[in-house]
Amino acid sequence: MIWTNKISHTSIVSRWAKVGVVCLAMLLTACSVSYKFNGASIDYSKTKTIQIADFPIRSSYVWGPMGPIFNNELKDLFGKRTRLQQVKRNGDLKIEGEITRYEQPNKAVSSDGYSAMTELSMTVNVRFTNNTNHNEDFEQQFTARASFPSTQSLNSVQEELVTQMVKDICGQIFNATVANW
Repeated sequence: MIWTNKISHTSIVSRWAKVGVVCLAMLLTACSVSYKFNGASIDYSKTKTIQIADFPIRSSYVWGPMGPIFNNELKDLFGKRTRLQQVKRNGDLKIEGEITRYEQPNKAVSSDGYSAMTELSMTVNVRFTNNTNHNEDFEQQFTARASFPSTQSLNSVQEELVTQMVKDICGQIFNATVANW
């Protein structure tokens, strides 16, 4: 007598689907992963306000719009990615500092001895005070760089590169102050 296995394909798939659902349910109840998509790890029950001072330019080389671009980007970033209320004084968190360096050194030399690439760099000194936990206070410098071909004039690329460097530095400041990465 020959035994034939008459288990249908749909029956096997149905059993595996049930096993998969049970495993997924066990995994979800056993693990608790907390991730905030805004990147911030703030205890809003203790920390409700942030004070962000305007950063003056203390660099010997200056491009006028750089200060307002930086100050607006930093405040906008915290406004968009946190629920902290921005205040003028007595904030639970306080960010202040100054733009200390803005330079344009040559980065690379071509085979004919002329500059091939120019680098633009910007450095910002930041003082961070966490009035709910002073162990997190710090003073630190953040730098960003951007290069452009020496065949282009600084005037033609300056706004785009400064905006790019400002976004980079503001992201670094955000991560160092409230993302705890």
